[in-house]
Amino acid sequence: MIGIYMSGTGNTKHCVGKLLSVIDPKAEMIPIESEESADKIRQSDMVLLAFPTQFSNVPFMVKDFIRRNSEIWKDKKIFCMTTMGAFSGDGAGCAARLLRKYGAKIIGGLHVRMPDAVCDNKMLKKSLEENKRIVREADKKIEAVGRKIVNEGIYPQDGLSFMAHLAGLFGQRLWFYGKTAHYSDKLKISEDCVGCGICANNCPMGNLKIVDGKAVADNKCAMCYRCISHCPKQAITLLGKEVVEQCRYDRYC
Repeated sequence: MIGIYMSGTGNTKHCVGKLLSVIDPKAEMIPIESEESADKIRQSDMVLLAFPTQFSNVPFMVKDFIRRNSEIWKDKKIFCMTTMGAFSGDGAGCAARLLRKYGAKIIGGLHVRMPDAVCDNKMLKKSLEENKRIVREADKKIEAVGRKIVNEGIYPQDGLSFMAHLAGLFGQRLWFYGKTAHYSDKLKISEDCVGCGICANNCPMGNLKIVDGKAVADNKCAMCYRCISHCPKQAITLLGKEVVEQCRYDRYC
């Protein structure tokens, strides 16, 4: 098995590592933006594909990757994992339906609640201790799932049912579909930017660059919140107007 993941604040990366440590400790973990990711999938029979849900949908970055590499999925066994702050609906199912179009065999789906990663919105924010508790509960769930896979060969089916599809569709996706239909051009950079380049170095899409000592954004934001969670001046926002909390997994471990 190989783990291919999209992770902005580190939540999804952590969950991939935790699951693989139980079911296949020798498995590689590759970020989806890596130049090696498609080739690694070609060489593997089984793939753990992991990503955060965005409004009960697959991030456009992940959908774009699946479509651009449509030929690599045929007959691959895919286990879809998604992380979310509160509600996922059929997050894993959205990826599963797209992958099936290209001949993939979906063996399971897993939804894992993790601390909220939307840095510029007050909703779902928890105390540090509560976020640590959420991570501990997530780890317990992942370890239990891993043991069941290893001992019984049973994969969870989170988000793959028809009822989950309806919950995701009517719970969020219909109302917010425009936010996940394309890459975003809404990233905003304030005058507080000092041009340190941390955002440009961290962006998985190469969407940011430094021009005349200031960060400048293009229109290919994947809404991963990596730049926002790492900016030392809290000068970047996306959905909100100010940074409420820089949400990174390394604060909770």
